Amino acid sequence: MSAAPSILLFGKGGQVGWELQRALSLLGPVTAVDFDSTEHCGDFANLAGLADTIRAVRPQVIVNAAAHTAVDKAESEPDFARTLNALAPGVLAEEGARLGASLIHYSTDYVFDGSGDQPWTETDTPAPLSVYGATKLEGEQLIQRSGVRHLILRTSWVYAARGGNFAKTMLRLAGERDKLTVIDDQIGAPTGADLLADVTAHGIRALARQPELSGLYHAVAGGQTSWHGYASFVIEHARRAGVALKTAPDAIAPVPTSAFPTPAKRPHNSRLSTAKLQQALGLQLPHWQQGVARMLDEILPPAPKA
Repeated sequence: MSAAPSILLFGKGGQVGWELQRALSLLGPVTAVDFDSTEHCGDFANLAGLADTIRAVRPQVIVNAAAHTAVDKAESEPDFARTLNALAPGVLAEEGARLGASLIHYSTDYVFDGSGDQPWTETDTPAPLSVYGATKLEGEQLIQRSGVRHLILRTSWVYAARGGNFAKTMLRLAGERDKLTVIDDQIGAPTGADLLADVTAHGIRALARQPELSGLYHAVAGGQTSWHGYASFVIEHARRAGVALKTAPDAIAPVPTSAFPTPAKRPHNSRLSTAKLQQALGLQLPHWQQGVARMLDEILPPAPKA
């Protein structure tokens, strides 16, 4: 690979894709497409079009930030979810292998059944509970079978300042309601799209120097919390920043997952061990609170002046 590899990015309009446009621009020229792009096909429902795009651009690195991420909706449209989450990444892998390109792909903690209380490692056996998890797992497997040089980054609880996210929802509700109920028996690590983008850029550089790093890695922020702990942190941070909220600190009630039935089952244990990634890339992944605080500082209104 040259010092400045040509990069083809799919899913440029999503939270991770938006941050990737920034991070990848430091590495080389980036061709970024989305499902509605006109010059090149980025529609993951059009498998032939995806292959044509890769053959036309001939990138040295393919980065896939596109996916069917509507977890509950996937339960009612499994074929569509499989096309986007499994078959389309399989096409990227096959075309990438033919070109001798590298493929960077994102997967999810939903490939596991969420049992136990220990962080999942890359060698643990997947057992997805949902269509979303099953289709994402099949996507991983198709990439691995293709022979393409790759980094598959499993992540969880992704957020960004741009677009909707859990923190924004909690802040809106805390401004409207005297009391909130938030799930406390799902445990994971809120992970910023900006962090994933920066890890990706490091990974691309490392893979170019050391092709033997090709493989599967877990990539999440440090530490762990529940959705209840996440919400409490967000609301307290906003209150300290001077945001007027109706919900008192002691009025955020913890409830089990069963209090909010959904079509797709959620894993209770979304902890992912990042030891392999940190050792391979020589990185230290920051604590989740650090990234969430920075995101909040970006989106919260300025404190009123005295």
